[in-house]
Amino acid sequence: MAEHRQHESRGKTRRHFFKTTGATAAAAYAAPYILTSKALGDATTPPASDRIVMGGIGVGNQGKSDQGAFLGRPDVQYVAVCDVRKKWRDEGKERVDAKYGTKDCAAYVDFRELLARDDIDAVHIATPDHWHSVMTIAACQAGKDIYLQKPETLTLREGPLMIAAARRYGRVVSGGSQRVLGDYRSIVDPIWAGEIGHVTSIDISVGGPSMLCTLPAQPAPPDIDWDLWLGPAPWEPYNSGRCDGNFGTGGNSWRSYYDYSGGSLTDWGAHHFGGTIFAADLLDLQPTKVTFHPASADGKEAAYVSVAYPNGTEIFHNRPARLRPEPTLTFKDALRIVGDGKSRPAKPVPEYHGGETSIYGDFIACVKTRQRPFRDLEPAVNTMTAPHLIGIAYRLGRSLEWDRATQRFVADEQANRFLDRARREPWII
Repeated sequence: MAEHRQHESRGKTRRHFFKTTGATAAAAYAAPYILTSKALGDATTPPASDRIVMGGIGVGNQGKSDQGAFLGRPDVQYVAVCDVRKKWRDEGKERVDAKYGTKDCAAYVDFRELLARDDIDAVHIATPDHWHSVMTIAACQAGKDIYLQKPETLTLREGPLMIAAARRYGRVVSGGSQRVLGDYRSIVDPIWAGEIGHVTSIDISVGGPSMLCTLPAQPAPPDIDWDLWLGPAPWEPYNSGRCDGNFGTGGNSWRSYYDYSGGSLTDWGAHHFGGTIFAADLLDLQPTKVTFHPASADGKEAAYVSVAYPNGTEIFHNRPARLRPEPTLTFKDALRIVGDGKSRPAKPVPEYHGGETSIYGDFIACVKTRQRPFRDLEPAVNTMTAPHLIGIAYRLGRSLEWDRATQRFVADEQANRFLDRARREPWII
């Protein structure tokens, strides 16, 4: 199937952009759906009427893995892919066509065309982080449920806007950190069993915030829509290292740079913060105090930052080893958890819905039942608040106070300038 594109949409206003993402938009495009014998169902596959129709936005690297997880489910009918890179777009379409033995998977450059299809129930999004809020809000408005890769947000302002869209349009939105329950179970179970008492402190060792990008301009290759890759981010000349999707954060990847990511602090940090915040039962809370601890006078120990929660738990990012208390629980070299030792009543650990064994299955189960998923957007946003606050404290080099009710820093306009980023038209939220 030929690729589709709306070139004229670049100059659209904010209001027109969001109007055209709606499920009833006059310009909605619907690709033909070919009825095959498989559509009627068999012993291993439900009939088409019982399957969730899905598409993927961003199908390279992690998006490829997400696509494979959904494509492998018999209760999902996968019909469309979208990516600004021809390589990923073509490979994503080929995987779908090979799965079903057809040529029917649609391939799009512009995500708005995929969202305009009224036959699609849900999408998974695995683009660079700077696109997450715009695409999530647009998908909610278009009536799609969303599996959104972590980190769910790039800025503090985005989270409440995304939650409001999900609630207003009644959408199921699942964050994409499969490791929260999959990897960290060894610390989750004893804490929820009440074995270590109240968690008083958590030390997380993970890389720091993202950096500014000074890579030189290169000619943009013909197989990438560079302007659409940048989207809401500031315009910068193409460089392959600026937009490479590798998982490194030390340079030469979009995860390294401030315009597109929060660096290791929010990338791998989304896993580590996600796992410990879930284990410590902090999902409904946000920090109130952010403390900047300066580097040692002799320069041998770097500065570090901690965030304190209203229940008394404090999370430290990269605290020097000599200052860390003896941990009650550890996870590899990344997490050190201290409890007060006072036994507490056990609580059942939340599990994936529908008896599912993966976060992907949990999402699909909730699309069917309309329950909020294990990694619902609201606690996912609460989780990401901590690394975002820590990153801002590092940039300012001082302590801060956070007011959850107003979603602002207390009496600190300099810090409040970091609540969000400027966005290029028409990608305003």
